[in-house]
Amino acid sequence: MKIKEYLSKMKGGAKSPPGVGLTELLWSWLGSAIGIGICGYISSEYFEPRDLTLIIGSFGASAVLVYGAVKSPLAQPRNLLGGHVISGLVGVAAYQLFGETIWLAAAIGVSLAIVAMLLTATLHPPGGATALIAVIGGEKIHNLGFLYALVPAGAGATVLLIIALIVNNLSRNRKYPEYWF
Repeated sequence: MKIKEYLSKMKGGAKSPPGVGLTELLWSWLGSAIGIGICGYISSEYFEPRDLTLIIGSFGASAVLVYGAVKSPLAQPRNLLGGHVISGLVGVAAYQLFGETIWLAAAIGVSLAIVAMLLTATLHPPGGATALIAVIGGEKIHNLGFLYALVPAGAGATVLLIIALIVNNLSRNRKYPEYWF
C-alpha cells in the first residue's frame, strides 16, 4: 500500500450520526445518575468499611454505553457483565505475573483482555479499563487478587445492569436489552 493510500484512509467518509433529542438526554442522564449513584452509595456505606469497593473508573464508560447507547452490541448484558469479569481476571493475572514491570503488566493485561473478550463474544470497551485498573489500581485493588473480578467488577456491573433494565424500559421509545446472549 502506498503512503498516499494509507493516509487517505484517515480522512473518514461516513456521515456523522444525528443528534439526540431532549427525551433521550434525560433518560440517559437519569439512568447514569441512578446507576453510578447506587454503586457509589453501596460502596461507601457497605464495601469500603470492609476494605472493598463497588465502584471503579471503568463503570463511567459502561454507563455511557448502557444508558446512552442502549442499542449498541457493546452495551448488551452479555458484554457488560462478561467484559468486566473476564477483563478483571485477565488484569489480575497480568499483574500477578508481570507486576514487577508495571508498563509490561498493563500492556499485557489490556491487550489480552481484548483478545479474551473477542474470543468469548463479550467485547465491552470499558473492560480494557477494568483490566488496566487491576494492574495500576494500587495496593487496595491488588490485595483483592482474583476477587477483584467479582467485586467490584462483576457486582458493580450487575448493579448497572439492573438499573439499565429498570430505567431504559420506562420510556416508550427505549428497549433494553436488545438481546441477552
